[in-house]
Amino acid sequence: MADRPNILFILTDQQRQDTMACYGNDWIQTPTLNALAEESVIFENAYVSQPVCTPSRATIMTGLYPQATGLHRNNIPLSRDAQTIAELAPDDYYCAHMGKWHLGDDSIPQHGFDKWISIEDFHRPRFTKREYRSVEADYNKYLRENGVEPPPPTLSYESWAAGANLPERLTQAGFLGEVAPEFIRGYPESDFSNRPFLAFVNFFEPHPPYTGPLNGLYDPATLPVGPGFMNRPDSGSLVNRLRADHYMGGGLNPLGVAGGDVHDTTTEAGWRKLRAQYFDNVTLVDNQIAKIIGALKETGQYDNTIIIFTSEHGEMAGDHGMLEKRSLYEEAARVPLLMKLSGVDSKRVPGSVGLVDMVPTMLEMMGAEVPEHLQGKSLMPVIDGASDLDDNDVFVQWNGMGDRNLGSPAINRMVSVPWRSVIAGDRWKLNLSPGDQCELYDLNTDPHELTNLFDQPEHRDRIRQMAARLRLWQAEVNDDVALPAV
Repeated sequence: MADRPNILFILTDQQRQDTMACYGNDWIQTPTLNALAEESVIFENAYVSQPVCTPSRATIMTGLYPQATGLHRNNIPLSRDAQTIAELAPDDYYCAHMGKWHLGDDSIPQHGFDKWISIEDFHRPRFTKREYRSVEADYNKYLRENGVEPPPPTLSYESWAAGANLPERLTQAGFLGEVAPEFIRGYPESDFSNRPFLAFVNFFEPHPPYTGPLNGLYDPATLPVGPGFMNRPDSGSLVNRLRADHYMGGGLNPLGVAGGDVHDTTTEAGWRKLRAQYFDNVTLVDNQIAKIIGALKETGQYDNTIIIFTSEHGEMAGDHGMLEKRSLYEEAARVPLLMKLSGVDSKRVPGSVGLVDMVPTMLEMMGAEVPEHLQGKSLMPVIDGASDLDDNDVFVQWNGMGDRNLGSPAINRMVSVPWRSVIAGDRWKLNLSPGDQCELYDLNTDPHELTNLFDQPEHRDRIRQMAARLRLWQAEVNDDVALPAV
């Protein structure tokens, strides 16, 4: 690999970890990701900084936790002063951003990216400057070229796509499956071909709606499910119990319902169909990634391109009786993480890691200095085998104040209560909140988090030790959320 390798960062939205063969899913059709995993460093337990779009995406782009970026919930634009990986990259890197941004106005090039291909128009009325009001997303133009009128800027893709009945090539994923290979194929002949590229390809799918052009690919009746499926979290937090009651009582995401994404969540058959269609959309994304990797191979750039694959958060998909994200459960907070580097043998890395480490890792891959203000650390010593993650603590948070309507006033009240979580190196997980039932899980013996051990007297000292880890981390990152005494 050259001193200045290309970096292709593929980021999906709402893809839980167990959607690939390398994480134990032996039935899903993801041949592209399966092949990529066979050549990659596979991180067994990767966690987002906060299991919701904007805060997590900002962490991935900046190497900072939400309290440092100021993006503690959705629908807050990233400050001009916050430096993304594109602004920190060496000057000789050509930086491209394709797809979902969700850190402000999705349609306008910003934060150091040389090339910008947009897919979302929904945020334009809220964030764009007056002089950019007429600038539409590139995806809108693509739809019109193919005879489809795009949604108005007042309507999100999530609230529109369910009723649009799009074929695969006209989904947002299908659009990226067209434009990202075009970028790669054109790169060797371009005016900047003497420069390596850093390309982010950001998929919206498999984010809801829980429907799409591959509906029916998986049989709901025979779909494998785990012990957490439709299992109300009786020993867990009030917020999760309220959400489980809402969903299992027939409640759905109001945004999805508005667009016709309606499912029967009062029956197991209804849950299974929803879950199957979620996995259908994982395969939809895999189909497009195949085209992108194919373009790298066709142009001879594959061996000199580092490929990183991950997601901004997971999806409950019926586990614990819940849907979507906004939870500290593994299904929402843990995501896949693959890194393919030429000259580095494929291997599995046990232990836990946070996506706050992505920016410093990429900077070291590019031969750049890692700024001291970053709150993550480079994973290159782990990739090279010089160190491991045995003692690595990972921190996840929730800051829900002001989030959107999630179905009922009771849920909205409890979602506004903050949480701080530590996943210790020994795979115990402590979730602390100043206003809800705290939680302790042994992920070694209870990977599905079915039994909350927080109130068991024999674990008092363990809780105190883990709480101390949380408080030390809070001091390091200037986090002022008050945690309960333990």
